[in-house]
Amino acid sequence: MTRFTEYQVIGRRLPTANDPTPKLYRMRIFAPSEIVAKSRFWYFLRKLQKAKAATGEIVAVNKIAEKRPLKVKNFGVWLRYDSHTGTHNMYREMRELSRAAAIDRLYQEMGSKHRARFRSIQASWNKSLDVIRIVEIEKTADVKRAYIKQLLEKDLRFPLPHRVSKTRATFTATRPQTF
Repeated sequence: MTRFTEYQVIGRRLPTANDPTPKLYRMRIFAPSEIVAKSRFWYFLRKLQKAKAATGEIVAVNKIAEKRPLKVKNFGVWLRYDSHTGTHNMYREMRELSRAAAIDRLYQEMGSKHRARFRSIQASWNKSLDVIRIVEIEKTADVKRAYIKQLLEKDLRFPLPHRVSKTRATFTATRPQTF
């Protein structure tokens, strides 16, 4: 089970006399709960537009379900994160069952390999991680990374080399064959 769920959050500024029908903003946000998704929506909307929660409203919050949750898919993720030395753009590939599981794995890998901590990812300007885009890679020819390409072979097998056969007797006169 993954920690994140994908939500679609739709919000807008409050209607005023000058603007009775304000523009709607829609975002797909990965968050552990609906409350965190709303909070992240206002966080990103403040960065992108001059709007905040006090002068706006959430129109709808929908949980987005995976279309084929039992099929293994390849995902490509474009992201930007701030490290100790500066801002970096990155492209990563993941092989997971769902988009939410891919994002969960992305956060785990970024924390382990690049020290991008989750608490600094949440709401800090100097250390942040913004997932710019995530797409499902349909064709195997579009996969770029070698660590994903090796899993796409037609007759992929995982041999179990050192198997010890079970014998009924506790003590036997011959050594077991393990090859």
